Amino acid sequence: MAVIAQKCPGIEVTVVDINQERIDAWNSDKLPIFEHGLDEIVKQSRGKNLFFSTDVDRAIEESEIIFISVNTPTKSYGEGAGKAADLKFVELCARRIAGTAKNDKIIVEKSTIPVRTAEMIKRIMQESQTDFSVQVLSNPEFLAEGTAIQDLHNPDRILIGGEETKGGRQAIETLASVYEAWVPKDKIIKTNLWSSELSKLTANAFLAQRISSINAISALCEATQADVDEVAQAIGKDSRIGPKFLKASVGFGGSCFQKDVLNLVYLCEHFGLPEVAAYWEKVVTMNNYQKSRFTKNIVKTLFNTVSGKKIAILGFAFKKDTNDTRETAAISVCRDLIEEQANLSVYDPEVKESKIRKDLNLKDGEERQLTIHDDPYTACEGSHAIAILTEWDEFKQLDYQGIFRAMEKPAFLFDGRNLLNIEKLRSIGFQIRGIGRV
Repeated sequence: MAVIAQKCPGIEVTVVDINQERIDAWNSDKLPIFEHGLDEIVKQSRGKNLFFSTDVDRAIEESEIIFISVNTPTKSYGEGAGKAADLKFVELCARRIAGTAKNDKIIVEKSTIPVRTAEMIKRIMQESQTDFSVQVLSNPEFLAEGTAIQDLHNPDRILIGGEETKGGRQAIETLASVYEAWVPKDKIIKTNLWSSELSKLTANAFLAQRISSINAISALCEATQADVDEVAQAIGKDSRIGPKFLKASVGFGGSCFQKDVLNLVYLCEHFGLPEVAAYWEKVVTMNNYQKSRFTKNIVKTLFNTVSGKKIAILGFAFKKDTNDTRETAAISVCRDLIEEQANLSVYDPEVKESKIRKDLNLKDGEERQLTIHDDPYTACEGSHAIAILTEWDEFKQLDYQGIFRAMEKPAFLFDGRNLLNIEKLRSIGFQIRGIGRV
C-alpha cells in the first residue's frame, strides 16, 4: 500500500486495523516492520495520500477498492488442524464489508488463501442483500521479505484474477490501471479467479521444494565428501534449472512456505488426491529433518553432550534484512538445544529480546538457560560453540580471531547458512562445520 501511494499520488490509500497499538506504530517514527527502504516511502506519502487509521467502517464506505490483507495462519483446531488455512479473519473482513458498504466495491484478496476462497466472500456479500455491484478479485503478492520494496518497484509479474463476466473484466482492468502507473503492461497477468488463487500456493510450494531438494542433497554431500555449493553451482548452470533457491541451509522459515505447502497438502487431500498430497508433504518433512539434523550434529560434535555448555546463536530472524521470526529455523534449533540442557546466548541485530523469548515459549526453569545479547562478541565470549542461523551480512565481517581467543577450546563453529570461509576459519583454529561441506 505504501508503494501504491508512492507511485500513484492521485490515489488516496488508507490502511486500517482494529489494533490501535499497531496503527499508532505506523503513524510513528518507529515502524512495526523492518524492511529496507520502507521508512522513507512511508514518510514520503504519510499524511498526503497514505493514511493509517482504526476507523474501519469509514474507510470501507469511502473506498472503491478494498484489499483484504489479513493473516491466514495454519489452523490449530478442528477439521484440518495442522494443515488447512484458518480463514476466520478473511471471513470477518468480508462480513464487516457486507455490513458497512453502501455502494459499488471491488474486493481484492491480497492474503494468501486456498483456491475457491473468493466463493465464500461472494456468498457473504450476496446474502447481505446488497443492491449495488460487488466484484471479487485475486491479487496475490509475490514479494520477498528483505527485498520487498525492490520487488514491488520492479516486480517479475502482477497477477490479477477475476470472474469471466463483463463486471469481472471491468474490475480487473480497474485494478490493472493502478499498477500500470509503474509496471509495464506485459508484466500484468490476467487470469480467472481460481488460477490466480492457486498460483500463489503453487509458487511458494515450488520454491520450498527447491530448498528442501538441495538440503536433501546436502546430507548426501556430507556422507560422500562432496561439496553442496559446488553441486549447486554445477546444476544451476543448467538453463532448465537455474541458480536461484539452491542455497543449502539449516532450513527454510518465514510466514509462507510451510503454511502454504501444508495448505496445498490439505487441498489435495480434500479433493481426493492422496498421492499428490503425500508428494508435497515430503517438502515439509525434509525441512524438519534438516533442522533436526543440524542440532544433532552440534550435539554429536561436542562429544555427544551440550549439557551445561554455552552455545552462541548468531541470528534469530528467518532470513537477513527482516525482523520476521515466523517459522524461523532458529526456534527449532534453540528449543532442541535447550532440551539438551545447553545454555544459549542469542544475538540478532533486528529481533527484540521480547520476541525471541515469546517465540521460544520456554518452560519453567528453562529461562535461566537463555541469555539475549545486543552485541555478537559478548554472545560468543566464553562459548563452547557458535551456531550461525541467519545470513546477516555483518556476520561475515566479525573479528573471528578475537572471538576464537575468547572461546572455550576446542572452539566449534556451525555455519547453518554456509556464510563463512571455512579454510580461513580453520586456519584460525576453529573446528568448523557447514551444511553439505566437508
